[in-house]
Amino acid sequence: MSDASAPTSRTANADEIARFSAMSEKWWDPNGVMKPLHKFNPVRLQILRDNICAHLGRDPETIEPLKDIEIIDIGCGAGLLSEPLARMGAKMTSIDASESNIEVAKIHAAQSGLEIDYRCATPEMLADEGKQFDIVLNMEVIEHVDDPQFFMQACASVLKPGGLMFVATLNRTIKSLALAKIGAEYVLRWLPAGTHDWRKFVKPSEMSGYLRGAGLDLQDITGVAYNPFNDTWSPAPRDLDVNYMVIARKPD
Repeated sequence: MSDASAPTSRTANADEIARFSAMSEKWWDPNGVMKPLHKFNPVRLQILRDNICAHLGRDPETIEPLKDIEIIDIGCGAGLLSEPLARMGAKMTSIDASESNIEVAKIHAAQSGLEIDYRCATPEMLADEGKQFDIVLNMEVIEHVDDPQFFMQACASVLKPGGLMFVATLNRTIKSLALAKIGAEYVLRWLPAGTHDWRKFVKPSEMSGYLRGAGLDLQDITGVAYNPFNDTWSPAPRDLDVNYMVIARKPD
């Protein structure tokens, strides 16, 4: 699988694409290099499901709580979030700038019997097509782009008026440098060395500015914390020191 035809744009960094492309065939190994994301997924899905259902007046406990909701997963990787959301009934469009990630995602979805519209694309490419969605997922992507404000504007452009965007990223603090960069990559070896550039981590105040610049209203912000004693992640509303998630709404 080659990334020769990967899209070039202001939101796709060639080095970052190459780094994640090299890991593409290992995305679905729960004990491999993507183990942290597999561990992280349950709490992310809970936050997404519950907040989307609250926003749209859905019952989160039904079999398909997201039935027919149009969601775009930007920077979807090999589909670790897209597949469970599709099982909840969502109409998924999932994009990534890495062609090899998308090819792995397509194969895995087919093996799982899921219909997901996977594309090797960037958000501005879909904006040029006039595409818009009920929900935009922008999960652990902004810290890998070169122009965060332009990226946020491109993501917001594919969100319908009244829709929600979910953004997950890492705060730029000494604690995140110690835990998410040095600890995760060099001490615990959870991630390959060089996965993150701490200088690109985004402070909540900067995130608020990017959202305002994209015409979105900040609705909520919550931390997500790791418990080393039971090896699980959970919402931590007051702890924004390392991982945090933001919910923003596009005005009607």
